[in-house]
Amino acid sequence: MRRPEAVRRVKTYSAASGYVYQYYFYEVQKTRRGFSAGTEYVYMVSRDRQKAFPLRIFVKQSAVDKWGRSAGRLLSGTEEYAVAKLRLFQALDEAQEIEAKGLDLTVEESNLDALLSQLDL
Repeated sequence: MRRPEAVRRVKTYSAASGYVYQYYFYEVQKTRRGFSAGTEYVYMVSRDRQKAFPLRIFVKQSAVDKWGRSAGRLLSGTEEYAVAKLRLFQALDEAQEIEAKGLDLTVEESNLDALLSQLDL
């Protein structure tokens, strides 16, 4: 049985690259990449309003756990979603021809603190 189609809220983002992207949140799932466990957030993105392509952001569980130990609390699901969305915006700002590159976007120990600082966490 097919799952019913969800109503998606299409949003726009004016990137530093000069492009205005349209995107919507598609799905989230717990997954693994190699030996790393984490959560993958998938956004559908369009630069030309004609075709959309998926951008996947993998939030490593080890990075979230390490931050939680140092902060004395866990990240909420909403905060983790916000970090993934900020990583999406960062990629849209930096990359040219993003749909052709097939980027591997990851939130890990090296960039988690910088992303969280934008949220005042």
